[in-house]
Amino acid sequence: MRAVIATVADPEQPLAALTVGEAPEPATPDGWVTVEVRAASLNHHDIWSLRGVGLPADRLPMILGCDAAGVDPDGNEVVIYPVVEDKGDPRGYSLLSERHPGTLAERVAVPRENLIPKPAGVSFLEAACLPTAWLTAFHMLTTRGRVDEGSAVLVQGAGGGVATAAVALALAMGKRVYATSRDPAKRERIAALGATAVAPGARLPERVDVVIESVGAPTFDHSMKCAAPGARIVVCGATGGHQATIDLRRLFAMRLELLGSTMGSRRELAALLDLCVAKDLRPIIDSTYGFTAVADAFAHLASGDIFGKVAVDFLH
Repeated sequence: MRAVIATVADPEQPLAALTVGEAPEPATPDGWVTVEVRAASLNHHDIWSLRGVGLPADRLPMILGCDAAGVDPDGNEVVIYPVVEDKGDPRGYSLLSERHPGTLAERVAVPRENLIPKPAGVSFLEAACLPTAWLTAFHMLTTRGRVDEGSAVLVQGAGGGVATAAVALALAMGKRVYATSRDPAKRERIAALGATAVAPGARLPERVDVVIESVGAPTFDHSMKCAAPGARIVVCGATGGHQATIDLRRLFAMRLELLGSTMGSRRELAALLDLCVAKDLRPIIDSTYGFTAVADAFAHLASGDIFGKVAVDFLH
């Protein structure tokens, strides 16, 4: 079967470690099933895997990909929840493509309990964009950020998958949303979604109740200064640098909560799908590539010049 494979780790030139070719059919342990993949989407997790982060040499070659939607052995249209229990991992879980082959293949084996029915009104491409970036944003806003207790949200570095999802989701939840981007064109697209777009570091007209932080060091001081008393600053990444300086006086004086966050639960993914249907909300797709052009899809993701998700259509 066709698959996208990390053959080696290359920290300096990760795309050089990418191979598109044939792979063995997936094995199906007890309780697992094989899904025919119809669409998938890329994440920066895939680029980090090619760099060798979280994917040691003894697990190579490895089929990449966390996100997909497809058809199960009974003909049901499903979305794949990519988290697998893993007692050998300090987190207690691993993602598809870390220990078990990933979703960027014509067929992928997953635990049957990881399958969620795909709503009829959500396309395979749309559904394939939800399980990692959109689920992460949903978990950050609802479970960690308790956004229902607040009215205003700041999203740092909108443009990438998680941040753009957070903007769209917070707006759908009826919140006032501010979002930063260094790119004027991306700020225009943020504004078109209904959020207030601001340049990094700009003063906001109000303090916010929840900050969605995935940039890290370059924006963290701004996140702290924009937070209202008792606000939650929820961190899922540090794409701009992980060594942030924190003013502890502001932390305790404003009673701020700093919360780490990764992924979300299967139940939350089902709730996210329900929200998308109820609010007629669909993931923002930057671009779609056929499987034969998947190397170009990776190059586009690695460029950073994206707004939303990069999707792969297995039917073209």
